[in-house]
Amino acid sequence: MQFDQLRRRDFVTLLGVTVAWPLMARAQQAERVRRIGVLSILAENDPASRKRMAAFLQALQKLGWREGDNFRIDYRYALGKADDARRVVAELVALAPDVILATGSLSTNPLLEVTRTVPVVFVIVVDPVGAGFVESLARPGGNATGFMQMEYALSGKWLELLKEIAPRVTQVGVLRDLSIAAGAAQFAVIQAAAALLHFEVSPIGVREVGEIERGITAFARGANGGLIVTAGPMTAFHRDLIVALADRHKLPAVYWDRSSVTEGGLISFGPDFVDQYRQAAGYVDRILRGAKPADLPVQAPVKYELVVNLKTAKAQGIVLPDTVLGRADEIIE
Repeated sequence: MQFDQLRRRDFVTLLGVTVAWPLMARAQQAERVRRIGVLSILAENDPASRKRMAAFLQALQKLGWREGDNFRIDYRYALGKADDARRVVAELVALAPDVILATGSLSTNPLLEVTRTVPVVFVIVVDPVGAGFVESLARPGGNATGFMQMEYALSGKWLELLKEIAPRVTQVGVLRDLSIAAGAAQFAVIQAAAALLHFEVSPIGVREVGEIERGITAFARGANGGLIVTAGPMTAFHRDLIVALADRHKLPAVYWDRSSVTEGGLISFGPDFVDQYRQAAGYVDRILRGAKPADLPVQAPVKYELVVNLKTAKAQGIVLPDTVLGRADEIIE
C-alpha cells in the first residue's frame, strides 16, 4: 500500500515537472533581452537627434519594451562622414543586433552593403527605391524597410514658399547634397519649378566646410538672392554653419528640416520627423515579434509642418505675409 502511494506521488511530481518545464522555457525565451542597434549621422548630443530618439524610446515603452529589462540599445554615430559610417557599421553588425534603426541614406547605404540578413528599419531616406535599399515601396523584398523622408515634389514647394516670403528674390542658391542620388533629383525638380516662377538657380556644394563657405559667400555677392537648403545627410550635418552663413549675408532661406529653424534659420517646410521615429518604433516592435522587413511596406510621411522664426525674419528685414503666418504650425519669437 505504501509502495503504491509512493509511486503515485512520484508520478504526480514527475508530471508536474514535465508540464512546467516547457512553460518555464517559453517564459525564459519571451524574457530574452533583445538587442536594438541605432545608427545616426548626427552627434549624440545633437538636439534634434535627442528629441527624435526620445520619441522612439517612449513609443517602444508603450508597446511593452523596457530598456535594460527586455531590450538594450547599442548606439553608433557616423557624424556625416562616409568613412566613419563604414567603420561604425562594421562595429554595430558585429554585435549581432536583432534589428537596426538607421537614420538617412548615409547610414542605410553602408549598412546594407555589410549585411543582407540583419533587419533594418530606416528613417529620413529620400528615395529608398532609387537608392537600391528596397525593391518597391509596397514590397521591400529584402532585409530593410522604413519611412521615406518626402516626395520629390516637395522640392518645388520650397521654391514657391521662398517667392511668397521674399518676392524680391530672383536668384536662388540651391544647397544640394551629391553624396546621395536624391541630391541631384531634388535639384532637377527645383530647376523645373524655377523656370515657371522666373527664378535663376545656382547649385552650391555641401561636401565639406570650405566648399559651403566659399559657395554661399560667392553667391551672396550677387543681388536679390535667396537660398533653398535641400534634404541630405551633409546639409543636416552642417546645418549650424549653413544657418550662420545665411544670417551673416542676410539671405532668406527655406530649409527642409525644422531643426534648422529652431537654431536660427528663417523658415522650413517638411515632414514631422519626430512622428516618423514614433512610427519606426512600431516597425521595430513588429520585427522583434517575428515580422519580416520584406513584408512591411515603406511608408511616406503623413504629417508635414511649417515652422517660422520671427526673430530671424526681423533681423533680416523680412515682413512675413499673414498667409504664411496663418498656416504655420509653429512660430518662434
